Amino acid sequence: MSVRRLDPNQPESFEFTPENLEWAKGQMAKYPERKQGSAIISLLWRAQRQHGWLPEPAIRYVADMLDMDYIRALEVATFYTMFNLSPVGDHFVQLCGTTPCWLNGADDLKQVCRKHIGEEGEVSEDGKLSWLEVECLGACVNAPMVQINDDFYEDLDAETLERILSDLRAGKDVKPGPQNGRRSSEPAGGPTTLKDSVSAGKAGGE
Repeated sequence: MSVRRLDPNQPESFEFTPENLEWAKGQMAKYPERKQGSAIISLLWRAQRQHGWLPEPAIRYVADMLDMDYIRALEVATFYTMFNLSPVGDHFVQLCGTTPCWLNGADDLKQVCRKHIGEEGEVSEDGKLSWLEVECLGACVNAPMVQINDDFYEDLDAETLERILSDLRAGKDVKPGPQNGRRSSEPAGGPTTLKDSVSAGKAGGE
């Protein structure tokens, strides 16, 4: 894993909104006294959701809440790639480049991202989009795929990803999931087995 460093440009301060502070206290209450550091991943994640990415003041803020040394909180934040240590676009594209996606056209998707967003790790000029190549996201049977914010977009090709990025940039709703018409991870060409009533177990057990 490559070295992950804090962004050189940091905000002056961070604090949870009243709603997020109440939520964070609820998470901390799940753990015994002096074990509340176990809530650190949840609190860092909430801080990232609030700010858009995870700046150093937020990491220190969470560490203070949990009575942790700053270095321990920094170790967690820099270890887990789910934490974005630099700004990302409003729509953050995580593009799987692991073997199944690569074999099915992930390189074409990378070219789309470079064309419509910029180089990996850059935020587009309008602040709407950024992208990063990541390891397996667990949707190999629907390769190639990307995760954009909280949603998976699967069974992609270059044309489909271009449309998705354009629609997101324009503020349009985009339906997540497979983009080639199939449901979930069913066979791309339709069912190949259990197609008659007997083999499907619908013959009343006779």
